[in-house]
Amino acid sequence: MTSKYVQDPKQFKPKFLKPGGDYFSEVLEERKDNYESEQPAVYNSYSSLSYDQQRQRLPIYKYRNHILYLMETYQTVIILGETGCGKSTQIPQYLLESGWFSNDGIIGITQPRRVAATMLASRVAEETGTLLGQAVGYSIRFEDCCSPTETKIKYMTEGMLINEMMSDPLLRSYSVLMLDEIHERSLNGDIILGLIKKIIKKRTSLKLIISSATFEAESIFKFFNRNETQDKTKDTAVIMSVEGRNYPVDIHYALEPVADYIKSSVETAIKIHQNEIPGDILIFLTGQEEVEQAVSILIDFARDQKRKSDSMKIFVVPLYGALPMAEQIKAFKPVARSVRKIVVSTNIAEASVTITGIAYIIDCCFVKLKYFNRHSCTDSLAIVPVSQASAEQRAGRAGRIRSGKAFRLCTEEDFLKLPNFTVPEMQRSNLAPVILQLKALGIENILRFSFPSAPSSKHVISAIELLYALGALDDNGALTSPLGVQMAEFPLHPMFSKLLLMSGEFNCTEEVLTIAAMLQVQNVFKAAPGRKLELKRAKWKFAVEEGDFITLLNVYDAFSKHQNKYWCEQNCLNYKGLLRAMEIKLQLSKLLKKFKVPNAANKGDPDSLRKCIVSAFFANAAYLHYTGIYKTIKGDHILHIHPESVISFIKQPKWVVFNEVLHTTKEYMRDITVIEPKWLYEFAPHYYQYGTDREVGL
Repeated sequence: MTSKYVQDPKQFKPKFLKPGGDYFSEVLEERKDNYESEQPAVYNSYSSLSYDQQRQRLPIYKYRNHILYLMETYQTVIILGETGCGKSTQIPQYLLESGWFSNDGIIGITQPRRVAATMLASRVAEETGTLLGQAVGYSIRFEDCCSPTETKIKYMTEGMLINEMMSDPLLRSYSVLMLDEIHERSLNGDIILGLIKKIIKKRTSLKLIISSATFEAESIFKFFNRNETQDKTKDTAVIMSVEGRNYPVDIHYALEPVADYIKSSVETAIKIHQNEIPGDILIFLTGQEEVEQAVSILIDFARDQKRKSDSMKIFVVPLYGALPMAEQIKAFKPVARSVRKIVVSTNIAEASVTITGIAYIIDCCFVKLKYFNRHSCTDSLAIVPVSQASAEQRAGRAGRIRSGKAFRLCTEEDFLKLPNFTVPEMQRSNLAPVILQLKALGIENILRFSFPSAPSSKHVISAIELLYALGALDDNGALTSPLGVQMAEFPLHPMFSKLLLMSGEFNCTEEVLTIAAMLQVQNVFKAAPGRKLELKRAKWKFAVEEGDFITLLNVYDAFSKHQNKYWCEQNCLNYKGLLRAMEIKLQLSKLLKKFKVPNAANKGDPDSLRKCIVSAFFANAAYLHYTGIYKTIKGDHILHIHPESVISFIKQPKWVVFNEVLHTTKEYMRDITVIEPKWLYEFAPHYYQYGTDREVGL
């Protein structure tokens, strides 16, 4: 989406609405009249077309031959395709129709998120008239819907492509690779860019497409282009720009800073519902808890609306990554004309996926990102302002099949101060998973690896130190066998990989499998805002003084006996999340069987499970300072116990390990386990250098 298709906010300056502290204006009356006359006809005529007719009406259709010509001429084609042009669904079909699929290779498309991979595969399967999993399939973590013999177009997450590289370094099973939504610059996305650059030098027959709506195309072009003649005139890469839909999106800004963006998002959605013509609403918030809070408030409002027979009904649905797939699909299903759908989402709906019928966007202008803190040597989840590129992506969700409006919960002045692009995840994350994967792929000299955006050398050193301490790397920096090689095959953080692989030695494989699966599910405990006291009581039923890891084990064991939705509601538990944990546990158990880890359950030693946890999470250790706060053993970085941890219910333990750090008003430790300090001496003397002059002490 460019300024050509977005109305200049200065041109349509909002009027201020008074009562109730409104933040936004009504659109000018003449604009509203235009919307009322044009929108229903546009939407209805589009939805009544066949798939072939819809495909031909997409903006990218007129570029079909140009794209195919460039694919024949260049090895790398960079497509700067505006939001809604159809690049994610149509380009793979154009390649298939023109014969790019062969018995020697399929067409692979990567997506940053699971929901995008599954929804796009489903859409393309419908358009090609085949069953999902046959000619068109997808592959995501813990789920593979492909046929080894029939699949020709394969959608997958970026992490799954990296896993395939471990068994097939030159990706000989692919004839074309399309890296979609590369603007997000995810950790896996940057790894793939660096690896693909090496692969296409070796495999000149492999064609590469890189696409997104908003990214620095010139820098990607320079990264991939190589002149192969002496006069340097023959490029191997080319940039192509594709127009999007010609439906305008009016941008509106807050006239003053917003104090509570969750409350303001809900208020704005209600005002749109009361004052605007039919059209669905998409709200962007930062995380699952915020989404569920907003959904709860809107559902209460929707119940009040039901009493008014003359008003349009509301259907409210959440959308976030941890939501089970069956629940995510609800956000994409069309609703009756008499119903307005309100989708409350994290940035998962920012790119790739299209929610049909969206006409209004409410953007909180914040996003939750992971940042590596080199003082505490941990990843912290921090809520930060969104980039201008991401905000444009969000606004573009409203201009797919009709004109729309985007309401940004920040002032125009503040918006112009936002960064142009999101900082690449490679430069702000813990690099231990990255280095482990690169080592498994045969990349020995990490510092000389060709990253699109080079990470900090301090981050690289910190990651190598952690992997060495975990036993994944030897004294020469090479991958250890079998431990390091096996750790690289798990689709988890190296700490969880070590935890699972060590469980056999501590005779607690069954317990560790359960804990690892439960920690992949967000918000095991959940309740409506008005049931917070009830939620605390429910946690107390399962809580143990050893901490959150063991508490989650108790929850799973109790659920496995009941597996009842009503029982979960009574105990403030996330029923669908627990079902997901059961699926993940089954997948992880298959990997442990592959590595011949003995399946044992702890019976005798009550401390063996906690010792196993320390053997993997020793780097995330903290102690209670005499001032009453917690500090990390390395660096004396100040941390606090998260209010939702069961540890907050009991007396403060002196020594703990934790899973992650959440940065809000303070830095909070989450998923805490109480430990004995002697276990750190026993399992991690090398990390804390106990018994040497460099010993880390209190």
